Amino acid sequence: MSTPSEKYAVFRSDQEHPAVKEFRALYDFELDEFQLRACAALEDGHQVLVAAPTGSGKTLVGEFAVHLALERGQKCFYTTPIKALSNQKYGDLVDRYGADKVGLLTGDNSINSEAPIVVMTTEVLRNMLYAGSSTLLGLSYVVMDEVHYLADRSRGAVWEEVLIHLPDSVSVVSLSATVSNAEEFGDWLETVRGNTVVVLEEKRPVPLFQHVMVGKRLHDLFAGEAPTARVGAPEKPSRSGNPAKANASVKADVKDLVNPQLVRIARDDNRIFRDDSRKPRRRRDLPKGRPARTHFTPYRSDVVEELDAGALLPAIFFIFSRKGCEDAVVQCLRSGLRLTKPAERDEIKRVVAERTADLPDEDLGVLGYHDFAEALSRGIAAHHAGMLAAFKEVVEELFARGLIKVVFATETLALGINMPARTVVLEKLSKWNGEAHVDITPGEYTQLTGRAGRRGIDVEGHAVVLWQPGFDPREVAGLASTRTYPLRSSFSPSYNMAVNLVRQVGRTRARDMLELSFAQFQSDQAVVGLARQVQRNTEALEGYKESIDCHLGDFLEYAELRRRIGEREASSSKRRKLDRRVEAQESIEKLRTGDIIRIPAGRSAGWALVLDGGMRSEREGPRPTVLTLDRQVRKLSMVDFPTPVEAISTLRIPKKFNPRNPQQRRELAQVLRNRTDLLGEDGPPSRTRGKDVVSHADDPELQEMRAQLRAHPCHGCSDREDHARWAERYFRLDRENREVQRKIEQRTNTIARQFDRVCQVLDALHYLDGDKTTEAGDRLARIYTELDLVAAECLRQGVFDDLTVPELAACLAALVYESRSKDEPTSPRLPKGDVRHAIERMGLIWRDLSALERDMRVDFLRSMDLNFCWPAFRWASGASLAEVLYESDLAAGDFVRWVKQLIDLTEQIADAAGATPLRSTARAVVDEIRRGVISYASMVE
Repeated sequence: MSTPSEKYAVFRSDQEHPAVKEFRALYDFELDEFQLRACAALEDGHQVLVAAPTGSGKTLVGEFAVHLALERGQKCFYTTPIKALSNQKYGDLVDRYGADKVGLLTGDNSINSEAPIVVMTTEVLRNMLYAGSSTLLGLSYVVMDEVHYLADRSRGAVWEEVLIHLPDSVSVVSLSATVSNAEEFGDWLETVRGNTVVVLEEKRPVPLFQHVMVGKRLHDLFAGEAPTARVGAPEKPSRSGNPAKANASVKADVKDLVNPQLVRIARDDNRIFRDDSRKPRRRRDLPKGRPARTHFTPYRSDVVEELDAGALLPAIFFIFSRKGCEDAVVQCLRSGLRLTKPAERDEIKRVVAERTADLPDEDLGVLGYHDFAEALSRGIAAHHAGMLAAFKEVVEELFARGLIKVVFATETLALGINMPARTVVLEKLSKWNGEAHVDITPGEYTQLTGRAGRRGIDVEGHAVVLWQPGFDPREVAGLASTRTYPLRSSFSPSYNMAVNLVRQVGRTRARDMLELSFAQFQSDQAVVGLARQVQRNTEALEGYKESIDCHLGDFLEYAELRRRIGEREASSSKRRKLDRRVEAQESIEKLRTGDIIRIPAGRSAGWALVLDGGMRSEREGPRPTVLTLDRQVRKLSMVDFPTPVEAISTLRIPKKFNPRNPQQRRELAQVLRNRTDLLGEDGPPSRTRGKDVVSHADDPELQEMRAQLRAHPCHGCSDREDHARWAERYFRLDRENREVQRKIEQRTNTIARQFDRVCQVLDALHYLDGDKTTEAGDRLARIYTELDLVAAECLRQGVFDDLTVPELAACLAALVYESRSKDEPTSPRLPKGDVRHAIERMGLIWRDLSALERDMRVDFLRSMDLNFCWPAFRWASGASLAEVLYESDLAAGDFVRWVKQLIDLTEQIADAAGATPLRSTARAVVDEIRRGVISYASMVE
């Protein structure tokens, strides 16, 4: 029961924040203290950044912004990073406030866009800001869910663009996962948006227990209580002190707490691996009584059975491979797993039939519908980006209702979708990032395992890592306990961004606005530390000057003269050495078969007979092959010739001489020995000897500096060498200081300098004219794609003008598609006719633009990818889904996603083309490809 003081505090809070009191009454549970603080700050007129763990309820603060907007007759936008999240939030808000008050804008859908509450993807809001949309009128609140997405390399800049360009009258609610530099991010928001309150919640809502599954047995990762299982377990270490040192200390402490049984298993497993690595890999060759290494790695179906037996379902089973997720479902089906009761199966079948009723019957087979439905009826499902959106939504709904018991998923499931579970399983702790297999980061581990433990349902959550060859439980313990994952900006000005900004506010103002980016803010923060280092170095240099002070004169001047003399001598020696090498190389190139030479250095030093002059290598120089007096045939290199060499005499080599025949080598070596005995020990005087001996006395400038040194007053100082040592320290620190200052110059105004280079490219191509955009620039401003400049140039040069509908679809596909794997064909199938010529012209345009980028020192344009041109052409020509997927080997979900991106770009091209025939062709493309499963996907996404 609350104390009188606590009751009074609640009374005072309700008096000061009536909107919060009214909002609390909408829920049948008590709000957490961090939620109340954030809501109160928002009602007081502040902007808010909430950083909290997954599942802690931070989105409730965003819903309070919605509540405030409706209460005050204002407008609120709720932005999310992905369409699936937008759809989910749209449904939640419609259930609470009614369809007449809530709209949805995702690019595919436009529902009630002028409603007081509009849910949208972040890109849609960015585009509205650049276009000056009338929908922005009356906007008072913007909720930016998953704002930590600004660290995403490909899309992160959009979040910063929105935060920078939103009007000052708009209050922003930023919702972020737990990051270790939330205060820094909050400081930046304060700089850009004004008064911002940072609300941090570091406690998990449900304790999380850590386990490792070895074979069919579940082991605790820690000997005692897991750090994440403690009441009020923080998501990251204290913000005081050095984070790196704090984490090192945490890791060291945590590793000592690892379950000793797991450490023993790891030691035994690694010993088996070391022993087996020396033996044949066949299983029958393993020593008797020794288990195979796979004994420790459990089967996926066994994992599910064990979790079911331990009442640890529902579970999300993360497998960082789409194929792995599909294979896992098949394995569970083949093992006979059935996790649902008859009533649950009936409800699953009803939901599946209802949610997929609009899918074309002819496409069900190629979509794998029947296997999908059978797996769902057993409580098993996959969830990954290659699936059809309709299928993923069915999985999400059934899992949220507790009807699906296990979902095999890729990491995309961890990105905001509301699908909490009792248990999270990680098959491996490494993943393919598109270029290489890399270990998951502590932040990714926390994001994935954060799904475990359903608030209000489970009293505890469980994270299970499967045993794999080479497993180290101490490393896993450190991974699970590390809480330093800072938010790093990925912001960079693009061509589209540049023309939009210049068109709106002019070049100077645009440059100033970009200086407000989080990227520049972080760079400036780093400069502060460097500036302090410069200050300390400068103070130390002053101290060195005092130690160098000489009563006879300016010792720094004298020391500088000594330093210049030393550099001159070193440079002269280096130059002489280089000259000798060039001379030696030229002498080797003159050697011919049968020449007798004396090798000056190396293991083969002495007399030798040239068997082959050798081919010259750019990296290694000439490599002659010789026969030595000890009958060895060797290939020489420049290392053997520090000085030039010349032929002393010649010897005829028999035509049938075989250097691999020992007898012939012995006979020829004897002839060589007889000849060299006549020449004497050293041979005749070499015409090249002495040419490389160049005295410093031949350098008049060096002699002049030495004379100045001897004439300097400090030359006669009795403490000269002591002063010289201090002077050397002075010069060394001065060099370091200049290097730090150079780093400061590089990091200062980095974004603005990059913007200047982008504008130089646009100036050269006549997209910009001073502070204005040209007609071509206006077209570029309407194109939002990674290859925006290529698309704009193709428009300007008329590449697309005379193409048919399927041909235009094929060409535009080259500008949107990007292969997931480097294994896709480098010479993909292309349609015949005009489309090939158009694609060739697009390639030439891309090469010209890439050359211009190199000249301007920017790098934005990735290579075009032609692997989707044929599928787009066939789909636009009316081919069936089965035909297109068979010919392209694409997953259905991937095909749908790329066609939808193609629709987005085609609509932008239609908008940018103006009143021309190309606009009609582009709109016809959209009509032709938005059919069948694509049309259905647009309705559900």
